[in-house]
Amino acid sequence: MYSPILATLGFVLSKDKENVLLVHRNKRPGDQHLGKYNGLGGKMEAGEDVFACMKREIQEEAGIVCEKAELRGTVNWPGFGPAGEHWFGFIFLIDCFQGEPWSANEEGDLYWKPLTELDTLPMWEGDKYFLPLVFDGNHKLFHGHMPYENGHPLNWNYSRV
Repeated sequence: MYSPILATLGFVLSKDKENVLLVHRNKRPGDQHLGKYNGLGGKMEAGEDVFACMKREIQEEAGIVCEKAELRGTVNWPGFGPAGEHWFGFIFLIDCFQGEPWSANEEGDLYWKPLTELDTLPMWEGDKYFLPLVFDGNHKLFHGHMPYENGHPLNWNYSRV
């Protein structure tokens, strides 16, 4: 039986829509994401829907309250976890929020990074495949499949609906 860990991953846009809020995972030794930039998010809890999970995770990680978000797609990451766990993520684009993001959290420092520089940052190798779909302005959802082995994607395919 396939039982992935359900999670959300949110990309918060600046008010001018030119920058995205990312966490630089640089604070916890042994962190699977150590040294990488990532969106904000995490595991879904049993009593919440995906929007509630995304909203809670971003408030916990950045101190801001998401008022509006667009589900951009989903990604199935079999074998992604440090022990080969399977993950299934709901990917959101957030363009309306209240508050001022913190400068850091327990996982790392928070930065506004220009969208034009995302491909130059140290990120998960597989992020380069789905991130363009998050920001491309196409309102059709994408649904991707990216199996991982030993921390590297084996392939990538997706459909849009």
